Amino acid sequence: MIASGPRPVAPFSHAVEADGWVFLTGQMPTYPGEPDRPLPEGIEAQTARVMENLKLVLGGLDLGLQNVTFVRIYLTHFDRDYAAMNATYKAFFEEGKLPGRTTIGVSGLAVGALVEIDMIARRP
Repeated sequence: MIASGPRPVAPFSHAVEADGWVFLTGQMPTYPGEPDRPLPEGIEAQTARVMENLKLVLGGLDLGLQNVTFVRIYLTHFDRDYAAMNATYKAFFEEGKLPGRTTIGVSGLAVGALVEIDMIARRP
């Protein structure tokens, strides 16, 4: 668990490491330190909040987005939100250095979120 990370919405660890591979649990668009605060409005704001939460978890492990090798994104309104989520997501990475990725449409997410993102990182 990462002390500065968001409060988990279920029983899980923020991340698990095995042989230099770091598996980050899917994060929600909740606010660290304010777990009862309403979620941000809209897919752009929720995507940005999720990415910031993932950065907190990575930072707690002395890693950053440059260490991420693969990402899975879950969207509750795939057709409506896919393009806007992509624009927000891409801005978090260095140009031309995106990890592998899969995006999946789902029927629902915890806490009524529009987006959840998990990651796999590799320790250098």
